[in-house]
Amino acid sequence: MKEPASAAPRMLSHDLPVSAEFETFMAGDWAATPLPADIRPAVAELTPARRARLSARFPGERLIVPAGELKVRSNDCDHRFRPHSAYAWLTGLTGEEQAGHVLVLEPHGPHRHEAVLYVRPRSPRTDSGFYQDRRYGEFWVGRRPDLAEAERMTGLRCARLDAYGRVPPGRDATDDAELASVLSELRLVKDAWEVGQLQLAVDHTAAGFEDVVRALPRALAHPRGERWIEGVFGLRARAEGNGTGYETIAASGAHACVLHWIRNDGPLDARQLLLLDAGVETDSLYTADITRTLPLSGRFSSVQRQVYDLVLAAQDAGIAALRPGARFRDFHRAAMRVIAQGLTEWGVLKSPEGDRHRRYTLCGSGHMLGLDLHDCAQARAESYPDGVLEEGQVLTVEPGLYLQPDDETLPAELRGIGIRIEDDLVVTADGARLMSGALPRTPDAIEAWMGALIDG
Repeated sequence: MKEPASAAPRMLSHDLPVSAEFETFMAGDWAATPLPADIRPAVAELTPARRARLSARFPGERLIVPAGELKVRSNDCDHRFRPHSAYAWLTGLTGEEQAGHVLVLEPHGPHRHEAVLYVRPRSPRTDSGFYQDRRYGEFWVGRRPDLAEAERMTGLRCARLDAYGRVPPGRDATDDAELASVLSELRLVKDAWEVGQLQLAVDHTAAGFEDVVRALPRALAHPRGERWIEGVFGLRARAEGNGTGYETIAASGAHACVLHWIRNDGPLDARQLLLLDAGVETDSLYTADITRTLPLSGRFSSVQRQVYDLVLAAQDAGIAALRPGARFRDFHRAAMRVIAQGLTEWGVLKSPEGDRHRRYTLCGSGHMLGLDLHDCAQARAESYPDGVLEEGQVLTVEPGLYLQPDDETLPAELRGIGIRIEDDLVVTADGARLMSGALPRTPDAIEAWMGALIDG
């Protein structure tokens, strides 16, 4: 059956007119370009069980999980598309061509659902959209699977996206709080394949940190050295994966006291520290999240080492608190006890009791990690922040001290120092495994590592 032609694409001010003769010429003499027979991703073997777990939580209800829509960056230019994490988890589809697609779980009897994927199939060459449509035309954005190919990729029944308008209302993951919470909670414990993807992301990220250290001499000479650092890491992220999992924080000097410094427009000063918070996102969309605070000279000053040692001791205490059955907040509390005691010993606080230490550290000490940087964020409090840890969960431990340059409660020598140490860990049967252990954490090891990379 011939597919109906799509709506005529909107013409833009700089588009060339299309004559009838040209349109006729463009409609013929195109060779078939089928995708290879074996196009099913490995994760497709895991997605039926994931959908079954979701189905069991909502018997008899229609469930709608959109991939999401393109978002305009400026005028007629869109941001690069990344599918919604729940959609990717349930379908195994992660590509930019998923924009606008929708997964619907149709009730099929009282206890199960049939999954139907509504997709935008490729444009037939008889439809001028393939070369005129800047947003979806294949000459502009690349080949899409046709319906049969999409079914081979996913094992799902696939239908044209324009038929989705006839789907009755259901629970939509983008605006139904209960469905969003369940989808988050189902992703809290990672399977072995997911842990493998996260380890891959961590390994690529470690390589990116090595790239940055090697690039420090050139970055120090550039008037916007933070941007140089960001660019160096971004090259590794795009070469090895889908890109960065979040906007890179390359914060030198007092910029490190800004928790989410992403302007990255400052110079580097060899007397100061660089706080680098960055992660590679794999093609499967799992991201790492690692922070190291590095002396730009290659050597910590005595004051920098003093602050670093306290943050490292706090992180060690947090990591030691990770185990199945421990409450999620336990590792943060363990880290903060060390911070509060250290600030008291420095004379910054009069007592470690209470919460005055938060002036200097402010935020929590970690979060779940996975398809999202702050993974499973829609989970109910009793399942995540107020819940207990389970084997297979992946999380960060990232205490920090952010000693603001204008904070008059601090001695002058401490002001303007920001230090965070962040690692990724998977909870195991008897504790937790440090996934990012390839990157040094102690001051001595960091100095030796930097020296070997720069001098080598």
